[in-house]
Amino acid sequence: MSKILERINCPDDVRWLDRRELDALCSELRELLVSTVTENGGHLASSLGAVELTIALHRVFDSPRDKMVWDVGHQSYVHKLLTGRREQFSSLRRYQGLSGFPDRNESPHDAFTTGHGGTSVSAALGMALTRDLVRGDHHVVAIIGDGCLTCGMAYEGLNHAGHLNTRLIVVLNDNGMSISPTVGALARRLNVVRTTSPYIQAKEQTRRLLSLLPGGKRLRWALHRLKEGAKAVFMPTMMWEQLGFTYLGPIDGHDVAELEKALVRAKNYHKPVIVHVLTIKGKGYKPAEDNPTRFHGVSPKSESPVTTPTYSQIFAQTVRGLLRDNPRLVVISAAMIEGNSLSPLAKEFPHRIYDVGISEQHAVTLAAGLATQGFIPVVAIYSTFLQRAFDQILHDVCLPDLPVIFAMDRSGIVGDDGKTHQGLFDLSYLSLMPNIIVCAPKDENELRDLLYTSLTTEHPMAIRYPRGQGANVPLATELHQIPIGKAEIIKQGADMAIIGIGSTVMPSIEAAKHLAPRGIDAMVVNARFA
Repeated sequence: MSKILERINCPDDVRWLDRRELDALCSELRELLVSTVTENGGHLASSLGAVELTIALHRVFDSPRDKMVWDVGHQSYVHKLLTGRREQFSSLRRYQGLSGFPDRNESPHDAFTTGHGGTSVSAALGMALTRDLVRGDHHVVAIIGDGCLTCGMAYEGLNHAGHLNTRLIVVLNDNGMSISPTVGALARRLNVVRTTSPYIQAKEQTRRLLSLLPGGKRLRWALHRLKEGAKAVFMPTMMWEQLGFTYLGPIDGHDVAELEKALVRAKNYHKPVIVHVLTIKGKGYKPAEDNPTRFHGVSPKSESPVTTPTYSQIFAQTVRGLLRDNPRLVVISAAMIEGNSLSPLAKEFPHRIYDVGISEQHAVTLAAGLATQGFIPVVAIYSTFLQRAFDQILHDVCLPDLPVIFAMDRSGIVGDDGKTHQGLFDLSYLSLMPNIIVCAPKDENELRDLLYTSLTTEHPMAIRYPRGQGANVPLATELHQIPIGKAEIIKQGADMAIIGIGSTVMPSIEAAKHLAPRGIDAMVVNARFA
């Protein structure tokens, strides 16, 4: 490890570095990110793009006194490295090691435990309101990526923050995934003028003076309308200011000095502020820059080449055939086209694969609407994210008994993704709901058959399958209907019964084999349905 990073044990150490040392630190951080994440797995491209931003945040703000809330948290690796966790970074996403996301139990610098998208503004606003109630003077900063602005909850938080006019800083880390703002010299110049303290003071003095003059209220209104019209033409501010935020930006997200200036300006305001930062996802690592989607999430290094298809791949292959055979079939994904192995299908069926972004609630009710018109929607979603749409599943799908298919990837224990991403709760909460059929395949063939069966049930159906490779069984040449609610006896036995479902069936078969030499004849049952 290089000498600059070795000297960083807390955020205070970052504030003493000069510009040359900061450049070196950025390079060292990126080297460590690439080496660790390619070994352990994790979110690489997002963290690479947030290096300079994270450094600037810790140079301007005083963590943990000032609160930083990272949306999703997958871009917080550098934050961990700068806040005393450098020595433990090799344990990232490993058993009893560092979490891949911010965790309040891990460090006082992690103000909020995160893992899902769109939560930062609401959580940060709650912290800001608490500060105001106890008459504190510290800052609260939410860092949110532009992709999370597809999440309705983010706008709920922004709307409420603007309404309350509470002192809050929201940093929008725009890496080009969904926003393309106008950038120009005039916009930059106007932004510099309007965010300095003299301008703020002059604006307030002008307002007071006009209020004392006869007709000053009308004149002030006319000047305000003229200013708003000019901003609408020259600056990408209107949406944010209509929400009640002051807009600063766009700022070069890879220039620490410019970032610091913008963040210091944001501290001058006593109202909500948006700091719009432009970054490059995967910055500094060419493979990630060239293909940021592929390097968004990286699997751990494997000693042997992976040849067995994953359940996600089997799902996508099966759905491709079903899409070709059934023109009424459509697929909905909530920002997980790549994770669900649906990218090739999105190119082949561009008008029947819908990516709604991080909008799980919308995804479910969108599917319900499609189902009312005779289409068969498949909601391809990670189990951990489906729980965000509990009410929509119950109220919009299950109560009216609409034939929506939920293909729930990453169900069960997902290991190194950590506690925020475990798919452990779906069996319990879905079983509470009326009309829905909940099932889990024991292997690849059963996944294919359950998908095929789901097309004709005319009821909601949830198919849960695990992360990673399948059981490596030979794939059948044809798909078969599975009787709804019927279990499968895999092995007869006289002494005991082992009942498994989904990913627990294969271990149940192995357990029966181990019991046989001990004189225990165990029956093995594949429950299939919950």
